[in-house]
Amino acid sequence: MAKERTVQGVWQGDWRCDVTAGDFTMRIDEPTSVPGGTDTGPQPTDMLLTAISSCFTLALAHAARKRSIEVAGIEVDTTGVYDGPSFSQIRIDARVGCQETELAGLLRAAERVCYVTNTIRGGPELHIAGTSTNDFSDS
Repeated sequence: MAKERTVQGVWQGDWRCDVTAGDFTMRIDEPTSVPGGTDTGPQPTDMLLTAISSCFTLALAHAARKRSIEVAGIEVDTTGVYDGPSFSQIRIDARVGCQETELAGLLRAAERVCYVTNTIRGGPELHIAGTSTNDFSDS
């Protein structure tokens, strides 16, 4: 059974918006090198890379726990290569405090359960809709 999850972005002027996900609100902005950017939060593309890095980190932790493998730590760097208006490549580099013989199995297991990388690989359908309104309050 499919479940839905919705987050909401609210424009705050210039290139800023606040995104609410559950009980958490995050400021998203562009750097000052972009006219109108005020660098008060990460860029939208940084949030995409953040989603990948955090999900893969937790997927590795999950895989280790399921296999009763103790890890000293997990660090995941995610790098996107810009090519026009999109990333042409996204690279995930994981450092896991485990035995070398356990690493490949943990990486494969994390790949299987990471929602974000599985979503990107699967190329989900994207539906865009809009509503015109004058119903915004000055709050």
